[in-house]
Amino acid sequence: MIKNSAKIRFLLIAPVILLFVFMVEEGVSSLGVEKRQEVKYRTSFGRCPSRAAGTLTLQLIKSFEKNKSLKDVKTKIVKDKLDEKHFISSYKVKYDPLKKYLHFTYECPEPLMKVQIYKEGGLESYEAVLVDNGKLFDPTYEVLLRNEKKLSYDLPYLALPVGDMDEKIQKDITELVSGMPLTFRKKLAEIIINDDKELTIILSLNNHPSSVFMGGTEWGVKMTKLAKIVNYMELKKKIPAIINLTNSKKVVVKFNDKF
Repeated sequence: MIKNSAKIRFLLIAPVILLFVFMVEEGVSSLGVEKRQEVKYRTSFGRCPSRAAGTLTLQLIKSFEKNKSLKDVKTKIVKDKLDEKHFISSYKVKYDPLKKYLHFTYECPEPLMKVQIYKEGGLESYEAVLVDNGKLFDPTYEVLLRNEKKLSYDLPYLALPVGDMDEKIQKDITELVSGMPLTFRKKLAEIIINDDKELTIILSLNNHPSSVFMGGTEWGVKMTKLAKIVNYMELKKKIPAIINLTNSKKVVVKFNDKF
């Protein structure tokens, strides 16, 4: 009777043990599937320095992994001004919940020139980089681009009277320089705005300086003429010392006999 009782208890317990083992195996299997379905990430840097864009991506990944919320990621970018801090001009963040795929796409502006900015009072100044969307970036941006060989030519300087970097001048200069072909932009050595808001451009042609007087108006029209003049002079292998375009209807070109 005792043996039969023990046999009955064994028969009752055995299915329970098997069920427990099955549940454990199912749990392990589920964990394995979850691990294989972790979110994958992809980043498109565009013209951005990969160091800055990569650092930003890591921050956004951490934010996304907390709640798997794309809204949280976008809120963090705006709230913490992460795009400005990492030199981003535009960005897209997309998530495919079926494929568990998170895609970051960044774009950064093109640097145009170096600017010396004077603080109020004119006693202190700092250097900045003017970019093609009209904003002023920290000089670190240029350093990062050069380190990654994404900027291979010298940036021209923008010289202004103390305290004269107002929004209109910033906008006008940005439109003027960003509208130039890159081949022409590489010839720029310096752009000068005087107290009367008149523009002078210093070109470097075959390592020789050439001064261009643009006056205070019609810069766009004059720039078109200047590009044609420079192209013609280079074909003729002549380097003008002075190009006077203050009057858009009358162009005066002077040469230096030493060249």
